[in-house]
Amino acid sequence: MRLSAPRIAPLADAEMDADQKELVAPMAAQGRVLNIFRTLARTPKAARGFLAWGNYILSRRNDLPPRQRELVILRVGFLCRSGYEWTQHVEIGLRDGLTPPEIARIKLGPGAPEWSEVDRLLLQATDELHADKFITEPTWTALRASFTEKQCMDLVYTVGQYTQVSMILNTFGVPLDAGQVLDPDLKGF
Repeated sequence: MRLSAPRIAPLADAEMDADQKELVAPMAAQGRVLNIFRTLARTPKAARGFLAWGNYILSRRNDLPPRQRELVILRVGFLCRSGYEWTQHVEIGLRDGLTPPEIARIKLGPGAPEWSEVDRLLLQATDELHADKFITEPTWTALRASFTEKQCMDLVYTVGQYTQVSMILNTFGVPLDAGQVLDPDLKGF
């Protein structure tokens, strides 16, 4: 984690006004409101727009298969040194078909051995977007040989969304949720 204490603290239930409570009610109904949403609840109008786009990225409307989507999200989280993002999506990635060795290998990037060609391409595109905000022609051509146009668009949307999420988490200092442990490779960032 980059900050030892939040710059913008997550709201406790007792601190929320009616609009903020309405925003987090669907999450509370599912069992718990994560610290990211408790923090975003400080600006309910902005949070509603943010959540609408984020819900698209994590839904079946995003044509990237869930395992591949999580591969990309975890790479973005690691590249952005976002301990919160990485921690949340390790759990989701495991549910969506990533293995513990694959998750560890995500940190090494597209050059790590054992990636399938498709996984390597997704990681390469993610790295290019992170570094230059652009996918090079050779990478794009290779992606288009394996993915539909919409899947390629959804890849860019996913990287962009999770870059923004990581910037928010890092800058606001959103703390891990109860029971979570920071990956040692992200300590001090």
